[in-house]
Amino acid sequence: MTKTIIVGGYGVGISNAVAEKFGAEGYAVALVARNAERVDAGAKALVARGIKAEGFVADLGDPAAVRAVVAKIRTTLPPIGIVQWTAYAPGAGDLTTADPAELRTAFDVAVTGLVAMVQAALPDLRETKGAVLVTNGGLSYLVPQLDTIAVQWGAMGLAIASAAKHKTVRLLAEKLRPDGIYVGEVVVNGSVKGTAFDSGNATLDASTVAAKFWAICQARTDLSVAVS
Repeated sequence: MTKTIIVGGYGVGISNAVAEKFGAEGYAVALVARNAERVDAGAKALVARGIKAEGFVADLGDPAAVRAVVAKIRTTLPPIGIVQWTAYAPGAGDLTTADPAELRTAFDVAVTGLVAMVQAALPDLRETKGAVLVTNGGLSYLVPQLDTIAVQWGAMGLAIASAAKHKTVRLLAEKLRPDGIYVGEVVVNGSVKGTAFDSGNATLDASTVAAKFWAICQARTDLSVAVS
């Protein structure tokens, strides 16, 4: 049975590589982001490679919008077998000066939207014994040196959202394991070539991260793995 992978937060880099990898392995692909031009172009590129794909527009920090887009995907493509979440929002870089609303946005995109999508996709995920695959970053770790880096980089909001997402993965894994649903994350410790985090000296290829997602999804044992 053909199944669908939802790629939440589609853009260049990891999410595109994940779409290509899982599409090549036989999944239909639903690309979701706020930018209609981006998801449409991404879907057309996948279709040109012989992959069934469609683009969908939604604000992934808005639970109502997330529920609506999942409902549309369920009526348009095969049953959902994987929710893959790479969406993030910058902002609240300096907690002493930032508008608190920026922190709420970062949290909503990282965590609230993820939870809303998992809830909306649960009927299919239970039926397909599917998976939830989450992209995270090294700032999610509770390590003093990384706290220093988050402050120096002006990425305090991102660090908070990433840490909350890390905990969310663990809780979802515990809750959904009895349903036969696998939950795992890949923590990217470094910059990925060609992304917004690449200042010219990135060392990671997006395809390497995508391959790691495929590996953990097949093994269904690791809760969290790192790529560096």
